[in-house]
Order: sequence, then structure tokens, then C-alpha cells
Amino acid sequence: MYETEKENLKRFKDYIVEILRPSYIKTFLSTYLGTEIEERILAEENTSVTSAAEMLLQNILNLEAVGWFQAFLDELLAKEYTGLCEAIQEWDFKKLEEMRDHKALLHHVEASFTKHIKPTEVVSCMPKCFSPRECEEIKAITEQKGQIAGAEKLTECLKRSDKTNWFKLLKLALEERNFTIALQLLDPDTENSCKEVEDVEANGDTATVRFEYREDSGADDLVGDLNQMGLTENQDKVTGGSAFLEPSKPPGERKLRAYQRELAVPAFEGKNTIICAPTGSGKTIVALAISEHHLKSKADQKPKIVFMATKVDVYEQQYKLFKEHFNRTDQDVRITGLCGDMGEQISLDIIAETNDIIILTPQILVNALNRKDLPSLSVFSLLIFDECHNATRKHPYNVLMASYLDSKLSRRKESLPQIVGLTASVGVGTFKSQQEAENNICQLCANLDASIISTVSDNKEELLSFVYVPEKDFFEVEKRSGDPFIAIIHNIMSRIEVLAKKEYDIESLSNIENHDHGTQKYEQWIVDVQKQCKVLQLEDKEQESRVCRALFNYTEHLRKYNDALIINEDARTKDALDYLKAFFDQVRQAGFDETEQKLTACFDTEYPHLLQLSQQGQQNPKLEQLKYILDEEYRNDEKTRTVLFVRTRALADALKNWIEETDTLKFLKPGVLIGRARKSNQTNSGMTLNSKKGVLESFKSSEQSKILIATSVADEGIDIPQCNLVLMYEYVGNVVKMIQVRGRGRAKGSKCFLISDRKERIEKEKLNILREKIVEKAIANLRQSKESMQAKIDTFQREDKRIRDHANSMPERPRTNGNFKLLCAKCKKFACFSDDLRVGHEGSHHIVVERSIFNRCERSPHPNPRRFGQLEKKMKMFCKHCKNDWGIVATYMNIEDMPVIKIDSFVAQNCVTNVQHYFRKWKDVTFAIRQFDIADIKPF
Repeated sequence: MYETEKENLKRFKDYIVEILRPSYIKTFLSTYLGTEIEERILAEENTSVTSAAEMLLQNILNLEAVGWFQAFLDELLAKEYTGLCEAIQEWDFKKLEEMRDHKALLHHVEASFTKHIKPTEVVSCMPKCFSPRECEEIKAITEQKGQIAGAEKLTECLKRSDKTNWFKLLKLALEERNFTIALQLLDPDTENSCKEVEDVEANGDTATVRFEYREDSGADDLVGDLNQMGLTENQDKVTGGSAFLEPSKPPGERKLRAYQRELAVPAFEGKNTIICAPTGSGKTIVALAISEHHLKSKADQKPKIVFMATKVDVYEQQYKLFKEHFNRTDQDVRITGLCGDMGEQISLDIIAETNDIIILTPQILVNALNRKDLPSLSVFSLLIFDECHNATRKHPYNVLMASYLDSKLSRRKESLPQIVGLTASVGVGTFKSQQEAENNICQLCANLDASIISTVSDNKEELLSFVYVPEKDFFEVEKRSGDPFIAIIHNIMSRIEVLAKKEYDIESLSNIENHDHGTQKYEQWIVDVQKQCKVLQLEDKEQESRVCRALFNYTEHLRKYNDALIINEDARTKDALDYLKAFFDQVRQAGFDETEQKLTACFDTEYPHLLQLSQQGQQNPKLEQLKYILDEEYRNDEKTRTVLFVRTRALADALKNWIEETDTLKFLKPGVLIGRARKSNQTNSGMTLNSKKGVLESFKSSEQSKILIATSVADEGIDIPQCNLVLMYEYVGNVVKMIQVRGRGRAKGSKCFLISDRKERIEKEKLNILREKIVEKAIANLRQSKESMQAKIDTFQREDKRIRDHANSMPERPRTNGNFKLLCAKCKKFACFSDDLRVGHEGSHHIVVERSIFNRCERSPHPNPRRFGQLEKKMKMFCKHCKNDWGIVATYMNIEDMPVIKIDSFVAQNCVTNVQHYFRKWKDVTFAIRQFDIADIKPF
């Protein structure tokens, strides 16, 4: 019985399971399949609706009860599956087949489509396309989770719709409600649409589909770029071929947005160009298009491209982006990436020979040139500098370009690569007038040998339709007054200063004046005192060791109390006290000598009173203002996404704790994004690349973190999803920083607020806004007077070369062959002799061949053991007396237990004159160091 019906259900299964939702026909399930099977199907639906429908159909095919088929049809009709019911009754699925192309299109553009509609308004215009239950679900999800979540539910319903006219009614609804961008995504004939045309394969039939790619989220040019180029998983399933291909045009001809093409044109013509466009405008898209054009136009010349990113985090993102893009557009393009110590693994000339595009951090290229791994930059045909405004002073970008310019101005007979720079602003340096701004811009152009600044002028309207400038506002807050916590910390610091002066007159060690407690000036004073303390010499060497060690302990404790005052100024007293407590917990677990015991006892005496103040003290007015802003913004729009910029890592942690412990804010589930620690002994050790990725992934999820607290690491380049609220908490920099920070707010209607209790900071930010206007005028004027601009560039280049030539003509300071004692910079205890040092073959490792150094140090397992080149880190090495970090113990050239030291942990004392010197870097030392030879290793 029902054999024909069952055979046809199997035959047309694909159409049925892509429409039917089992939970909508629960009456049929419970009547004919039983409770156990019904529960299994409904549980499966939570994972996959289609999989649940397949399970339902499989169980239907096993039914033998009389009347089940008619009951199935009746239930479909009752639940308004009219199209599906009709198709099953007639066994004619042609109408459902015709819907598939439209559903494929909707699926393809869904990521953008859902961000440009209000679901309840769309439903109200096409109610016959949804069942009453679907209408209620869309409404409920929109109210509970926001517009985008509701739009996603609406789209899901439409992709499972059996109503033959749903696509036509959807377009009418979008037109009626003025959802123009969403309509442009679906309708190729919509006026002023910005689209790409590609072929979509659907059941063997080719249908032409048009779509718009938008940068809906992401850091500057990253996440949005993936959407724009069709690099997401769903887009790749539907599309194919190059992301920039125009319809009916051969490969190689690209279609960018009009403003992006305007930015790229000078570079397409082979000219050295600085591309200056706002954050979020798609500069990386432009760079990819330039790269593709360059590879094809110079195919007969074996082109080689280098793309440089200033930070490892950004390098990772850009490398992934280039790989994914060319995997989809031209798999013959060979791409590799290098960062950190990867440049030590293999010579860069080999990498350049075997690859077409290299993504790297610039220091790797600098090192390769210094080591003569590469003869010159002429190996490459195109250099792309991301965040090119950094090409100033001693930045690796400028070092590379100095090599480039020396070749150019010396008229060497070698071809030089094309230069392309990417930046959100060329407002570098300090300037008070348009003329000074023009000089600074011309200096940057001279550094990059680029006489063209490519900005958007002809297509500004289109640019502004994609890039939103957030509304800027300022909140000046009253300072906290009469805080007893501050008075107690001041008192402790004064007592420590008295103790330090009993050991030595520390005021004589530094010329920095007006170093008040709780200021950055005080931090500078501590750094200066510690620097001078390293070369402090007394007649009694034992006393010298004791005094220096004591002064280091005193100043380090003063530094932590100073940090606590700064935290207290910007956060809660509780956070400042927690910071101090964490520090003293570490002190107790370390060497804990007599001086530290005395200092710890001082803290312990005051701790009960400090704890009481932290629990009962007055609120910080800045935090109250911050709470008010967050409460208001999230009350008005619960989908708000916030990036909160702060100055220090400690403050980032403090504000995270404050949000998590504040009842009305803890739902924000804050994430923290900070840089990597530069010193292994820091209380806050920073973040690894993987931990940053985890924080960003959490922030991308609407169900998880709604606010990201970031330090300057998030200023430029790092992939931060789109947000609509940028908060600058006592966070002010220069014009470039202002533009980049503001650019994190990309959604329409975004806001950017500065919160400060310092009038001078607010005034500085207002001046930055004025300077931004000056820079815009300066660029416009320079573009109008090209000859004058070129003359300035030529003058700057000649003058800079003259300075470099003069510096290079100076004879290198000879290194003495005399012997030096290396003393611990903290306690002045002897470590080794300079005669016992050898430099590794790479020129970067300095090894002690006298193994008796192990009698004067302690070792512990390295927290991050790893190998680079011929060296493998195994252990950390510390001074036996004061626990100062001396360096590492490594395996070098397969020889185990080799001490590798860092010079800034030591003071070098001349064995003849007894004069002490402190060197921050190995290149600064005045004594000669021989090359490493295995025969020099002395037995232990």
C-alpha cells in the first residue's frame, strides 16, 4: 500500500527536505511516528533542519498505517505549506525548481542583505509569504536579539519557502520600505547599484547573478575585504574565478568600485604612489588589484612583489588574505610569508627566487640586506608598504627606502622596484600651519620616492556611501578630590625615597626635575636613576654591589606605587590595590632579600587601611561618566559594539574587572586586546598571537563579548570587527592616531567619544581635528602645484643623502682588544670576562664559552622553548644573588648548555682603568668579540 507515493517521495526527496521544517507539523509526527521518534527528529532539528527533514522522510517511508499519506497532505495544507502540498499532490516540482536560483542568490548575498533591512517591516509588506508561526518567530527574535538576528531568521524562512512569488514580493517590499542597498543586492537593474556579475551553477543550469560586496566588518581593509572579494566560504560555493572579473571580459581586467579604481590608477600605470584613503575604504582590495595587475603586465619580466606589514598580528592577517585570494583567482601565483625569526631559517634570496609574492615584516628585509643575503632591492619589482606613514626616522621602512634612494641617487645601473604605500593619513610630524604640513608630507613622499598621493576626488559620493565618519564628542570630567588612598601611597613613596637616600643620594643620579608622584615624569625619573645606578662606582666593591642592588629594589617599588597612582586616577581604588598586591605576591615568591622584606612589611602595615578604602571609598567620576555612556548607548541599541581605547595594559585589565563586577555592565563580557610583553619579568606579560585571535573571535560573536578594551596595539591594521561606538579613555595622540582610532567606528551612525579630566587632552584632540583639515588642504594644494612638490621632494632626497653619506664617511669607532669584566647590572656581582664572549655565525647570538658562569647564576626551564636557526632555547638564566635576568641557556650548533647573554643586563668594567660602561645594545660595545669556534669552549 502507498508504494507509488513512497517511491515518488524518495524521488523528490531533495525538494521536500530543503523546504519542510518538521517542528511545524508536530501533530502528524506525534500521531503517526510516536513520541520517541518525534523527540529524536526535533532534537536533530536543533542541529540541522534539513537533516531532521531527511530523518522525518525516512520514517514516513516506513509507515504502513491507513490514511497516513492524506494526513500528511492535510497537515502540510493546515500549516500553509501550500506550494509543497500542491507539488506532492501533482508530483510536479517544476515551480519549486524555478525558485532555486533566487534562493541561491539570497544565500550568496545573505551576509550583506541581513545588515540592510528591518525584518518586521519586510514581513508586514509580504505577510502571505510567511506562516503565522514564522511571523511570530521573526518578530520575537528581532525584539530579543536585534535587527540582524531577525533578518537572518527572515532569510532562513525565505530560503525554505514554497511560495512561488516570494522573490517578486520581497523586491516590492524592499522598494516600498526604501531598503535600497538590499534591493540592489537582489536586482541587477536597480539604479546606481554597485555590483559584480558572475555565473552561478544550479543543478546544471547556468544563471547570471549580480551582487554587491560590502565591507560590513573588520579591521582596515581586512574582514570587509573578504566579503568584498567573495572570499567567504558561502560565496566561494556559489561563485568561482577572480573576485574582480567583470562580466564578459577576459581574465586580468578587474572591476573595482569606482573610488578604488581611482586610487589604484597611478599604481596601475607603474608610478610610485602613496594611496591615502579612510579606514574601511578597502585599501587592501586596491593592493590586491595592483598586485594582480603587476604580475600580469610584467609577466615576461619575472615580477617579484613584497608586501610589508609593521606588526606580526597584521602580517598574519594579510598573509592569510593574500593566500586565500590567489588560491581562488590564480593558483599558479606562489606566495609565502615571513615574520619574527623565520627570516633566520633560510636565505631570503632563495625565498625570492621561488616565490612571486612575499608577505613579511620589514625588519626581515632589512636584516637580509645587512647580511648580504640579497644584493639589493632590485631583486624585487614592486614593494607595497602597509601603514606607510611609518616611513620616518629609524623605522625599518625608512631604512629600506634609504637603501633604495642611495641606489637611485648614485645612478647605479640597476632597476629599482615600484613603490606603493597605503595609509589612512599622511599627517605625519608636528605642524602649526599648512606650509609646515606640506613640508612634512613632501618629506614622507621623499622618503618613499613617491611624487603622487592618490586620494579620492572624483568619486567622493560613492566613497562616503561606504565609509562613515563617526560623530565626535568630548566629555570633560571633574577630577577626584580628597582621596585618602592617594595620601597613603604618597606617604609610602616618600618613606621609600628617604630609605634610598640613606644608601645613596639618588637625586644626584638624575637631572630630571619636577618628578611628582603619580606622573609619567616620575616614571622617566626612575628609568634615569636606574640607568645611572648601573654605572655607579664606589671604592668598596662589596658596598657598591649592596648599594646598587638596594637602589634597584627601592626604585622598582617606587615604580609600582607610581603605577598604582596612575591606575587609581583612571580606574577604581580596588584596581590599584589589586595591582600592588599582585606585585608583592610575586616579590614574596622571588629572591625576597632584606631590602624587599623591609619594603613588603611597609606595604603589609598599610594594607588593611588601603583595603578598607578600596571597599568604601568614593567613586571615580570618570568611571561614572563611562558607565553613564555605556548604559545609555546599550539602552538605545542593545546590538551596540564598542571598542574602548586605554593607554596602558594595567588600565585595560582594571577596566575589564570593573565592567565584570558592575551589575548593569557585566552582560558586555569585555575582552582585552594588548600587545606582547617586551620583558619576561613584567607583571602583565602581554598577549600571544593566538590569545589575540581568541579575543577577536569572541568579539565577532554577537552572543559573546560586546566590548573590546584595547591599547595602542589596536590603532592600526589589526582585524577588529565593525563597531558603532569608539570610546577614547584619556587616549589622545597625533592626527594619524586620531584618524585610525576614529576609523574603528564604521557602522552608519557611529559615535566616537573622548573621556578625560584633563582639559589639555581635550584641547589637543580638538587641535587634531583642525590639523586633519589642514592636511586635506595641504594635499589638495600639493596636487595643484606638482612641479613645486617635486622640487621639494628632490631637495629633501639630496639633503638626506648628504647626511647619510657624511655619517657613513665617519670612521667606525675601533673596538679595543682589552679585557672587560661583565658585572650584573643590578647587584654588580661578577659574571664573566669579555674575552670569554663569542659572537655566533649569524651575528646575533653572544655566547659565553667559559662554563664557570654557571656557578654564578641560577637556571629555570624556559617558558617558551623554541628553535630558530642553529639555536634552540632551553632555559632562562638569572643572577644567583639578585635574580636579574641574564639571558638564556641554549643548544647551539648541536652543542648543549651554551649560555647566551643579553648585554643590557650587565655593566662592562675596564680591567685596566676600572671605568664602568653600560651598553643597551651589542652594537654599541667598545670591546672586540671574536667569532664562535667550537675549540674555544672551556670545560665546566
